[in-house]
Amino acid sequence: MYPDGRVVVEAGTQELGGGTYTIMTQIAADALGVPVTRVIFRLGDTRYPETPVSGGSQTAATTGSAVYEAALALKAKADAIGPGGWKGRPYIEEVASAAPGPDEKTFSMFFLRRPICGGARGCRPGADAGGAHDRRLRGGQDPECSAARSQFTGGMAWGISFPVQEHTTYDERLGRIVNNNLAEYHVPVNADVGEIDVSWADEDDQHASPIGAKGIGEIEIGITGAAAAITNAVYRATGKRVRDLPITLDKVL
Repeated sequence: MYPDGRVVVEAGTQELGGGTYTIMTQIAADALGVPVTRVIFRLGDTRYPETPVSGGSQTAATTGSAVYEAALALKAKADAIGPGGWKGRPYIEEVASAAPGPDEKTFSMFFLRRPICGGARGCRPGADAGGAHDRRLRGGQDPECSAARSQFTGGMAWGISFPVQEHTTYDERLGRIVNNNLAEYHVPVNADVGEIDVSWADEDDQHASPIGAKGIGEIEIGITGAAAAITNAVYRATGKRVRDLPITLDKVL
């Protein structure tokens, strides 16, 4: 923190398009009680404090918690020296780390050593005599964060594609992929997806991390839950338990 109120936060993480710059700036500003316009977040340099890789839905919960703890420590130091204590100080700084606490032994919340959120899926499949499908997919998640809605929705759309459309066919002689183009490898379009509803549970889970953040990701929560819901719904509707995806008509009949 500089005497003029500017704050620079540094962490050796990466920006992969998930909004790391934005959320780390917001976390630091919130903990310090300053506007986000006064915070500069820097990343992507091995000279900065070490962080986990930006993968597996872990950046917000891990790096974000360390930024939060460092910001709180910095605020305490700034409050202690007071407005008149800056004489001769070009800046003040603090370094903090965050790691899973004792709650990980009591509460089930980790996947690959990172806090992951929980969710539930419901699916209502239907088919007419011509084989046309009407699918309605609903998902409930435990974080309350409207910014994550699009990620859940995209993951659930992918979860529709996984059990009913996507299938890679290999040439058994050469091991090459036969359907290696989008004309033959099917993925859902808008008409295939139908209605997806994402709702939130009003919860503030402080067991998962100091900032209450947990990973979501398309894969762990959106895709697998949606695929399981669709597979179970097909079983309830037809009595056929399909364990080899995708679910095709020959497997049901």
